[in-house]
Parts: sequence; C-alpha cells; structure tokens
Amino acid sequence: MEAFSAGTLAGAGSFRCDSCGFAVALHERDPVPGCPECGGRRFRRASLFGEHEPTPDHHDVAAPPDWLERARGALVEPGEYLAFEDDERVRVVPLEEGWTRIGRSLSAHIRFDDPTVSRRHALLYCDADGARILDDRSLNGVFRNGERVELAELEDGDEIDVGRFRVFYVALVSNPAALAG
Repeated sequence: MEAFSAGTLAGAGSFRCDSCGFAVALHERDPVPGCPECGGRRFRRASLFGEHEPTPDHHDVAAPPDWLERARGALVEPGEYLAFEDDERVRVVPLEEGWTRIGRSLSAHIRFDDPTVSRRHALLYCDADGARILDDRSLNGVFRNGERVELAELEDGDEIDVGRFRVFYVALVSNPAALAG
C-alpha cells in the first residue's frame, strides 16, 4: 500500500462536481472519473477549510492563430496533440495515455520557462475516453476557451491558456488529406 502526504503529490486532492456537489478525492495515478452521483464531468477543487468557492474568471478568446490549421494538416498519425507557439516556433507535442505535466518545472513534460506559468501549473490526462485538463494549484489558473476551469473535458480545437501561452488541443481521428488522395 502506498502512503501519500496531503498536498505534495501532483494531481492529488479533493474535488466537487459542478452539477451536484458530490466530493471526489484523487491520487496522482487515478483516472479522472465521471461523477458517481449525477454522471457530470466538470469538477472544481474542493477547499479543505470550508465551502467557499471563488467566482469563476473569464477572459475573451481571440480567433485561432493561422499556424494551427497548417500544424494540423502536417500531422500524419491519428492521436491527441498539444500545439502551441513558443519563441516564435510552433511546437506540436503528441500526448500519451496517462498524465502529462505542464509547467515551469524542469520535471514538466511540457515546459514553459516563463514567470506567468507556475512550476506545477496543469495536468492533462488522456485515456480511451478522451482528455481532461486539471489545474494543479496554479497561481494564474487554467482557462479552457476563455473560462477558468479546475477540471474539464477537452474537445478537438479547445484553447487552453497556461499563463501567457495559448495551447491548443488537437484530436486527430484521421488525416483528411489522406482520405482525399
């Protein structure tokens, strides 16, 4: 049996369903579940010290950048990817099943060396049911399509804001160019 210290493990913590308030506790390697009470898929980190929930933050979302469709068209393997621009270079990172750490830490799978990004900013979980993004107690929050989220399902084309970076989730079922040729 593994022992965990509270608050020291990335991804560990308590969450409440946005729909019904049902509490769920997760450890690092736990899959992100649907709510056992109502089946909901949206959760918020639950406070250990009371029921006060902060008001969700929102921001405007700009049109997707021109490079996104070119990056999508260059992909040849079906799968799930994160695409973003860093130092004027477009990067497309394939996602593997399980957890992907996003942050400023040297141990992050996707690393942004920028003060607007927390060392442990976000976690992305992929499995056969799709992908979910989890705010890993970041200072500036994680935004999906302009809405601040604690835990959220991702769909193809979703914009995830991590600090000053716009990251796009790409779920490629098959290459449309291959179907036309």
